[in-house]
Amino acid sequence: MSETHSVRPVVVVGAGLAGLTVALELARSRPVVVLAKRDLDESATAWAQGGIVGVLGADDSVESHVRDTQEAGAGIVDEHAARFMAEHSAAAVQWLVEQGVGFSADPEGPLGLHLTREGGHAVRRIAHAADATGRAIHDALLARARAHPNIVLRERWVAVDLITSRHLGPPGGAPRCHGVYALDMDRGRVETLAADAVVLATGGVGKVYRYTSNPDTATGDGIAMAWRAGCRVANMEFIQFHPTCLYHPQERSFLITEALRGEGAVLTLPSTGPGDPGGRRFMPAHDERAELAPRDIVARAIDFEMKKHGLDHVWLDARPIVAAKGEAFLKEHFPTIHARCGQLGIDIARQPIPVVPAAHYTCGGVVTDLDGRTDLPRLFAVGETTYTGLHGANRLASNSLLECVVLGRSCAEAIARLPAAVAPEPPPWDESQVEDADEQVVIAHNWDELRLLMWNYVGIVRTTKRLERALHRIKLLRGEIDDYYANFRVNRDLLELRNLVVCAELIVRSALRRHESRGLHYSRDFPQTLPVSFPTVLTRPARSR
Repeated sequence: MSETHSVRPVVVVGAGLAGLTVALELARSRPVVVLAKRDLDESATAWAQGGIVGVLGADDSVESHVRDTQEAGAGIVDEHAARFMAEHSAAAVQWLVEQGVGFSADPEGPLGLHLTREGGHAVRRIAHAADATGRAIHDALLARARAHPNIVLRERWVAVDLITSRHLGPPGGAPRCHGVYALDMDRGRVETLAADAVVLATGGVGKVYRYTSNPDTATGDGIAMAWRAGCRVANMEFIQFHPTCLYHPQERSFLITEALRGEGAVLTLPSTGPGDPGGRRFMPAHDERAELAPRDIVARAIDFEMKKHGLDHVWLDARPIVAAKGEAFLKEHFPTIHARCGQLGIDIARQPIPVVPAAHYTCGGVVTDLDGRTDLPRLFAVGETTYTGLHGANRLASNSLLECVVLGRSCAEAIARLPAAVAPEPPPWDESQVEDADEQVVIAHNWDELRLLMWNYVGIVRTTKRLERALHRIKLLRGEIDDYYANFRVNRDLLELRNLVVCAELIVRSALRRHESRGLHYSRDFPQTLPVSFPTVLTRPARSR
């Protein structure tokens, strides 16, 4: 097998904040190829409304942010990871400003920025661009990446699998990542992309659930690929359900940012029967922090009230904001929500918003260090794809964008320090033994079944019996999907379904191992919280990588 001495690019799988941060930092010294499996502007980053944490104010401190992160994470946050993020948060916000991100301004605020507050935070420390922070960040970084001569952006390229030493055949050499097989959707061909290193920045796995605030890209691709390559995963049982997703037949994935509650919106019950006009607040009965409690507590409280009263949704009432600060404030700070709800016939200045919890964030993922290194040499991962110890059993609001920037930059630095490697040329993708799929409806049916059973059996409240039933059916589905994958040419739907079923199994297996209720994992069979607890780490049986 021939060896190559040419400089191979670093391949970044994913074009959201994590992937673009790595690419922009790394492109100063190395060529970078960024793969986006849909259009470049379709990522979870662009959907983020709230903002990014910055320890900037005179009333704030690293210690305060670390404490809030630990409290939200329900006792299993890695303190070193939390401190690393807090210490680098101001530099992360400053870096984004330098990239041209137009944050909401306040001449009297630190760095001239307006800071808001979200649930779980002791003070105002969230830098934001009105209520469309993710879009502002993504647009600015994407423009930079498009203009950079050392970055190649490829739209509609779907990663199939990592190329590891086992693909090279004997002698494959020491285990390492050699690149990635990726489907060029426009040409319908799987290409072999040799790489000096690969970075997985593919986001989370929200689409494994029937109801989610995530875009269609959130199918756990990086987690599944790393698992198949032999990497450990951790804390997959902790799936964050955002408390307030808009409940409307025309809009199933529109998030109502937590910042609305941070500014004074309250959760209330609709009418629960004759003689009840509705409008009664319920969060004070569940937690002394009321609407500003961490997301797991608020989501579970909403779920409890909906089931108790047989409701399809609860209300999020922004009228207290109008009463305290005026309608102009509401429109200025939440223009996206105001406009979208208005299009659907909801005037949020005068009417409560119908909301329900929805799968939102994957707190676990591929085990990495704070430079993004995985168990497999030359394979890195950043962002929601990973488990770094930062989020523990529940992510603190707006720590997600912070993690993408801080660890994206440290990951780029770590890769830049790698010596160039002489490596064999990976073999081309072999589809000589497969044929075109005959029944695409099989994929659609399996996709629907998987997402429905995860919603019903592995949701906000769980039981051992439900989890065991889910695992049994998931194993059957995985067998059907693997057989389909082995016999037919791949397409995006099949690849995403293959990854979703892997992640679903990881979530259920992790949940079955945790014999307590903690953070985002609540079990009726184990309602107590143990005095001492640890991350749930899953390891694949040993094999050549």
